[in-house]
Amino acid sequence: MADSKVDQTKPQKRPPGSLLASSVGVRAVVLSGAHRGQARLVGRTLAIGKSDEADLVLTDASVSRTHCELRRTREGILVRDLDSTNGTYVDGVRIHEVALRPGAIFRVGDVDIHLQPSTPRIDVMPSESSRFGLAVGGSLAMRTVFGVLEHIAPTDATVLLLGETGTGKEVLARSILAESRRAAKPFVTVDLGGISRALLESELFGHERGAFTGAENTRVGAFERAHGGTIFLDELGELPLDLQPKLLRVLEARTIQRVGGSRVQDIDVRIIAATCRDLEQEVSQGRFREDLFFRVAVVPVRIPPLRERSEDIPLLADTILQALPGGRPLDDEVYSVLMAQAWRGNVREMRNVLERASHLARGARITLQDLALSHERELVAAVSPQAFELSLAEARLRFDRHYARTLLERFAG
Repeated sequence: MADSKVDQTKPQKRPPGSLLASSVGVRAVVLSGAHRGQARLVGRTLAIGKSDEADLVLTDASVSRTHCELRRTREGILVRDLDSTNGTYVDGVRIHEVALRPGAIFRVGDVDIHLQPSTPRIDVMPSESSRFGLAVGGSLAMRTVFGVLEHIAPTDATVLLLGETGTGKEVLARSILAESRRAAKPFVTVDLGGISRALLESELFGHERGAFTGAENTRVGAFERAHGGTIFLDELGELPLDLQPKLLRVLEARTIQRVGGSRVQDIDVRIIAATCRDLEQEVSQGRFREDLFFRVAVVPVRIPPLRERSEDIPLLADTILQALPGGRPLDDEVYSVLMAQAWRGNVREMRNVLERASHLARGARITLQDLALSHERELVAAVSPQAFELSLAEARLRFDRHYARTLLERFAG
C-alpha cells in the first residue's frame, strides 16, 4: 500500500482557482468484507459506522456504530476516529486523526477503504495572459483558471464552473464559447434556479401541442435550440431531484424527447454547467444524484471569490469603468479602498458600486466620496497571525488594506 502512507509533512497547497482534483470527486470505496464495492462520495463530511444513520453503513462485527468520520480540508481528507472499539488504521498504525491524500487506503476495524479519486487531475501551466475572452485577472489564481480554460476551450469537454454568486461564471462560459470551434453556433443559457418546476422540463426538452393543460402550441426546448452549439446550464445545483435522471439520460445518450412526444431526436451540443452550491455535499445529503455529478464534472474548475484575489481589483475596476459611458478613471487612493473590501457579492457587487459612482461623479475622476461606501462595510483582514511569514510584496498589500481602512473611516465616516 505504497500510496497509503501518512504524510508527515505539510502538503503544498493547490493554487487558488486551480482545477479541483484533490477535493472534487473523491469516493470512499469499500475494498473488503460483505460491503465490498460499496462507495460513497466524500462531501464536507462522511460518517462511517454500523448505525443506520451513518453515511457509509458497514455491518461488519469489527465496526462500531459511529466508527470514524471523513472531512474535506485543504490538506486532503481528514480521517478522525470516533473512539471506536477496534480502531482506525493507516499502514498498520492506529490513528486518532490524520490527513490523507486521494489514493490512500485506511482500515476501519477489519474493513479496508480506499479514497479513490473519481475525477482525473489535469495539470496545466498558468496562462501568461491576464485575459481570457471577456474575463480579466492577473493573479496566479485567475491565470491558473485561464490556463485550464485555454487548454479545454477548443475541445468539446463538459465543463463545470464552481464558484460563489457574482464571480463571473457566465462570463467565463461565454469566453469558453468564443475560443471553441462552436463560436459561431448557438449559445443557449438556462437558469435552472429561475424557472418554476412546472415549466422547467418543457424549457429544457420542449413539448408537443396538447402535452399538458395550457400547451396550446409546440415548444422547442433549450437543447434543441442549442443544437450544433453550446448549452449553459446555470445554477445546476437547483435542478429538482426528479428531473435529474432525465437530464442524465440526455447527457449520456445525446438525444431528447419532447414532453408529450414520441419522437427521439439526436442533439449535438457542448455542455457547460455552473453552480454556487457544493455539489459533493448535495450528493452526500441525497439532494443531487452522484451519477449526474460525475457526468457533468468532467472538467471541474473553481472560480475564486474576489476577496481571495484582491490584486485583480485594479485591473477589473479599470476594465469595468472603460466600458461605461464617460469612462471616468479612479483617483489613486480609491484602488486601496476597493482592495480592502470583502465583496461578498464579488465582481457583480463591485461593478454595481463602480457604475453608481460613475453616474454620481461630478469631476473628471471618481473619488472616495463618489464611491459612497459605508464605513460599516466588511473589510478583509488587514493582518493575520502569519504576518511575519509573508513576502515583502504581500506585506505591503496587507499594509495597503490597513491604510485603506483609515481612509475609508476618514472620508466616509
